[in-house]
Amino acid sequence: MTGDTRWLDSMPEYYDRCLAPAVFAPYARYVAGIAATHAPKAVLEVAAGTGVVTAELVRALPAAQITATDLNPAMVAWAAQRVGGPAWMPADAQRLPFRDASFDMIVCQFGVMFLPDKAKAFAEAARVLRPDGLFGFTVWDTIDTSPLTAAVIDGLAEAIPHDPPDFLARIPHGYHDPDQVRLDIAAGGLVVESIERVVLRGTAPSARVIAEGFCYGTPLRFELEERGDVEHLTDELADRMTVEFGPGPVAGDMAGYVVSARRPRS
Repeated sequence: MTGDTRWLDSMPEYYDRCLAPAVFAPYARYVAGIAATHAPKAVLEVAAGTGVVTAELVRALPAAQITATDLNPAMVAWAAQRVGGPAWMPADAQRLPFRDASFDMIVCQFGVMFLPDKAKAFAEAARVLRPDGLFGFTVWDTIDTSPLTAAVIDGLAEAIPHDPPDFLARIPHGYHDPDQVRLDIAAGGLVVESIERVVLRGTAPSARVIAEGFCYGTPLRFELEERGDVEHLTDELADRMTVEFGPGPVAGDMAGYVVSARRPRS
């Protein structure tokens, strides 16, 4: 497991408390609403993280059998305590431990970008989907289309000008080309149904909450550890962001793509 995908036991708490409400919850509600229109009976979630989408799926699909997975056991352990009902288990989206044609729908929110072999993950999705089953997932647009996240990158570049960390731009916001997404989906044997650019608004109690969430609750933390004291760098970033956004609640638009792809009937 590389530094871009590994997680420490303390990271899910920061991710869930600081980033989930501000960054991930708006899209979770949007994605769950789409899932509800298809009324699937058996749903698989991959790269489920701390269960932000999972909780919305439970509410939107009360009759569905939901299986939620994540590569990182620390995330699964945290999420299983947070969201009851689904079957929780660690699993690699590129090597799913399920039989062929097991699910009507697969959901993945902002996890595809972390997968080293995306075409292989799409092929696995095609394998475990039933014919005409749907894979719905989200990816971020370029980092400049999400001002709060861009402020994290800009603030750290000012704090560490000689070697600025690039994780956020390179991985979470690094898979933003719809043409490349289409190619990878096709290589995996799925058929693109739609790619919709969606802009939603995120809010947080303060700029410091955003800074702490990214610095302590994502793999950005490991890049910071290589460059200095994480606590000091986080405080410096929080101070810079507070100057930019003010001391109170902060809000910003976030742009991403909502993608739907189907397994062919034959």
